[in-house]
Amino acid sequence: MILNPDHKEVYQDMEQPLNHYFISSSHNTYLMEDQLKGPSDTEAYIRALLKGCRCVELDCWDGSDDEPVIYHGYTLTSKILFKDVIKAIKEYAFKASDYPVILSLENHCSVEQQSVMAQHMSSILGNALVTTPLGDGMPTNFPSPEELKEKFLIKGKRLNKLEDSFADAAAEAENTDVTEEEESNNEDEQEEKKSKKNLTLAKELSNMVIYCKSVHFHSFEDARKNQSFYEMASFKEGKAMNLAEESANAYICHNVEKLSRIYPAGSRTDSSNYNPVPLWNAGCQIVALNFQTVCTEMDVNQGRFLVNGKSGYILKPAYMRDGATEFDPITLTRGEWLQHKVLHIMIISGQQLPKVKKKISSIVDPLVKVQIYGVPADVAEKEISPVWNNGFNPTWNENLQFDVYVPELALVRFLIEDHDSMSGNEFVGQFTLPFNSLQMGYRHVPLLNKNGDLLPSAGLFVHIMVVDAE
Repeated sequence: MILNPDHKEVYQDMEQPLNHYFISSSHNTYLMEDQLKGPSDTEAYIRALLKGCRCVELDCWDGSDDEPVIYHGYTLTSKILFKDVIKAIKEYAFKASDYPVILSLENHCSVEQQSVMAQHMSSILGNALVTTPLGDGMPTNFPSPEELKEKFLIKGKRLNKLEDSFADAAAEAENTDVTEEEESNNEDEQEEKKSKKNLTLAKELSNMVIYCKSVHFHSFEDARKNQSFYEMASFKEGKAMNLAEESANAYICHNVEKLSRIYPAGSRTDSSNYNPVPLWNAGCQIVALNFQTVCTEMDVNQGRFLVNGKSGYILKPAYMRDGATEFDPITLTRGEWLQHKVLHIMIISGQQLPKVKKKISSIVDPLVKVQIYGVPADVAEKEISPVWNNGFNPTWNENLQFDVYVPELALVRFLIEDHDSMSGNEFVGQFTLPFNSLQMGYRHVPLLNKNGDLLPSAGLFVHIMVVDAE
């Protein structure tokens, strides 16, 4: 197999602080299809969790009979009960991975129904829910995935700073008001209205937010001065992409200290996805994608989290965990990240490639593309010519060569398409894996279908060689 067998198990250090990992994350987890009229279903949570997702999103709204519901607000998507979702999450959270699951709450509920949410989480999740910091006293850093095994963390708004819960009750009451004032003074008028509305928070729910308190992002400098380590911002994809392009090093340094969550633009009503790679390159941990959508971006996400036991946590390279790092993925300078390799791939043959068209008489004309994802200098795609009318045992014997400068952030994707000059090529199968998980020599490449499931008996036969560039 092309994938290093040692990387199929958990092989990375899992004792680093939580924010030193890329975390497999889902957006609008409750949706089965699009975000305008598609069905919401607990099944969507189960699927995401079984795929190793470790951060799920819950859009919570007031429901009838004092039972909060989850759906995509102001749309025709169907509604599901909050408590049913929590039950499904509890049952399936740790089947694919033992490592912690973050419940990202988008809370639109009244104070009364927020209290119901808190009760449901408390009674259903029980001791697995983290409601106080680990250890004694006020923490100064995140616990590790290892320390948080089989635990749930709540991400949401909090009335006060975590530090205040260690002060006495009288001081705490005062601080609650101060924080609200500060929150509204710092922001423009629209934000002010919003934050005042948002801060009608049920105390029980607020108190459950320990390591992932949602705050508004102003600037990296402001975050450095005023944000505690557990206070995290969510960035819309456009804003995040700009920061990742224009201030990549500052973003990386920010993410050495704090967590960042990225989510797709609201304009993606078809639940399409953005490319997660530039955001991983900037050190962002929680890069949330629509798991319900089959697309190249999900293939790449699956490839990133294929290794380390499919645990949903991938340790960031050392130069992305160092607050003084000079690494910038856009303008590569010399440093430990720069390890120029030359990748030689010989595509030899294919085996039992599935038919794309429904017609019994149809035969594929397979061609292979090899794509490199990573820092901009490494991004590349090369293809080899199609073999006509043979999906059973096509032979190519063609060589491809790639330069890879930052191997620790690179992914390799093998894509097979059915050549069609009239209507465009059609997807046959693909396999994506981290560059550093490639095995040398003659290797078998398994193939996955559009849904990311294994195609039985289909594959590619290749020869892989990686050499250090002179």
